[in-house]
Amino acid sequence: MSDLTRSPWLRAALLIGAVGLAGYGLVSQWPQVHAALGQLDGWDVAGAAACAIAGLGCMMLAWRALLADLGSRLRLPAAIRVMFVGQLGKYVPGAVWAVAAQVELARDYAVPRRRSATASLVSMAVTLVVGLVAAGVTLPLVSAHAVRQYWWVLAVTPLVVVCLYPPVIKFGLDRVLRVLRRAPLEGSVGRGGMARALGWTTLGWLFYGAHAWFLISVFAGKSGHTFALSLGAYALAWAVGFLIIFFPGGIGPREVALVAVLAPVMPSASALVVALVSRVVMTVGDLAWAGAGLAIARGGRGASRPAGPGDSRPSPDPGPPLVSRRGADGPPAGR
Repeated sequence: MSDLTRSPWLRAALLIGAVGLAGYGLVSQWPQVHAALGQLDGWDVAGAAACAIAGLGCMMLAWRALLADLGSRLRLPAAIRVMFVGQLGKYVPGAVWAVAAQVELARDYAVPRRRSATASLVSMAVTLVVGLVAAGVTLPLVSAHAVRQYWWVLAVTPLVVVCLYPPVIKFGLDRVLRVLRRAPLEGSVGRGGMARALGWTTLGWLFYGAHAWFLISVFAGKSGHTFALSLGAYALAWAVGFLIIFFPGGIGPREVALVAVLAPVMPSASALVVALVSRVVMTVGDLAWAGAGLAIARGGRGASRPAGPGDSRPSPDPGPPLVSRRGADGPPAGR
């Protein structure tokens, strides 16, 4: 089974199937979908795009805080280039292309491979945990249907909160890497670094929730209740897309989960429009930040060195990279 899940042909088939199902949903409900699209205002889409871009920026700052805590403090232009140009790898079939690309780009700034890989993996784990907490806290408060369908999210919330403690998150990731026959993390993130990363990640999730709110509120009304629903629904859908690693960028599973959560509060055609427009908006955000990163590289800003003398300490154990450039059997990449 593991050989099948590593097959690029199977991944491509799954992606084509997801896109085909989305296309079928559009065609089969086209009158309703067309009417829902007509309800979307340009300002709502622009607001969603602005919030998506802001949320992505916050996630980058969380990763940068973790990397700085581990000993490599990057200037902001360099961090933008490494994070967002590398993150385009998540759209390539395969589990670790984004991490592998970030690791190689970070080497231009004298960041040891294991250190940048550690920061990327811890950042993804923090993003996932905060997202699950957001879903577990908000969905039961705004939707009885969500409580019945997704009770398990609420049940695991106390456990995932414990996982945010730096030694615990390092222990868990080291166990995963050991199973995958990879080198362990370079070291444990300090409490201060984790606190800063949590702050930026939480702010990022609030922006992600706001991006969904701009779209969902068109059909469900503009209120605090709708914002809580938007945050919880998008957080749960994002987590589903992240965990089902066979789909590049979570394309397919995220949209299916979002439609399922929104189904009790709006027509399925409207929920489908929200899911698809959200995907487009988030992709635009990825491309906008990646474009900024490429412009930085072209302009020669953020030269290939750490932020300043003493800002980067040598890795105590350089060791082999945590991820293979082939990326066939590593941990999941960011979504």
